[in-house]
Amino acid sequence: MIVHPLGPRPRKLPLINRLFSNCVQAPAFFAATAFFGSLSLLASLFEKHGRLQHRIAQLWARVSVWISAVPVTVVGAEHLRRHPVAVYACNHLSYMDTPVIFSSLPFQFRIVARHDLWKLPFIGWHLRRSGQVAVNVDNPRASIASLGSAVKTLKSGMPLFIFPEGGRSEDGHLQPFLNGPAFMALRAQVPIVPMALVGTHELLPVHTGQFYPVPVTLAIGEPIDTSSYSMRDLEQLTQRLRDKIAHLYYAHSYLREPAQPSLEELSPSPESIV
Repeated sequence: MIVHPLGPRPRKLPLINRLFSNCVQAPAFFAATAFFGSLSLLASLFEKHGRLQHRIAQLWARVSVWISAVPVTVVGAEHLRRHPVAVYACNHLSYMDTPVIFSSLPFQFRIVARHDLWKLPFIGWHLRRSGQVAVNVDNPRASIASLGSAVKTLKSGMPLFIFPEGGRSEDGHLQPFLNGPAFMALRAQVPIVPMALVGTHELLPVHTGQFYPVPVTLAIGEPIDTSSYSMRDLEQLTQRLRDKIAHLYYAHSYLREPAQPSLEELSPSPESIV
């Protein structure tokens, strides 16, 4: 399968891409998800800390990236191990974001994700049994409670990963950020590591099931020290995180950064921090 240069995804994919995606890639992806999801469920019967399940998730991710037929380049990998515990935050473009993240980060971590993912077969089973953190974004009180669970995970020595936008981008550009990563980092007194995925929107955008292979880049920035911030600086820290991720993203993307929205447009409502 030809890997196309990074650029706008065609409105209608070439016939060879559609046939290969529908007949080979999509069935193989679902089969791999079912297989490794079942393997993870089986492993959960013999362990409680989730480490073996994480290894299985990494295998699933590497197989999924291989099925998608894209090269993945990691830029700034030296920033990954500068702190033993941190909140890792990244923009969200595609269902393929999670496989790229799991295949690229060479250490144990847990993810903070929307609670409705726990309802999916195989994926939800793995999430539930492997110690991931569910966030109910529809219920502010439940969101705060789940963030408390995330803070406990950080304080136990386990890094966390989160998509601050709360959902996939429709047009490839960054969306407003929620305050969850800043809240968790401040409560646990750990740094935030900004990351940007480039190319997964063109590979498999929202509302489509056909792969369009393009090069994918995971760019990792310098950790943000949160020691000088307080909970009163939640919005400021969230804005700094978004600025860092935007810089990483547009530095490696063909897209141009749009005009910066106002602070009011960027800030979520006070009760919605996830």
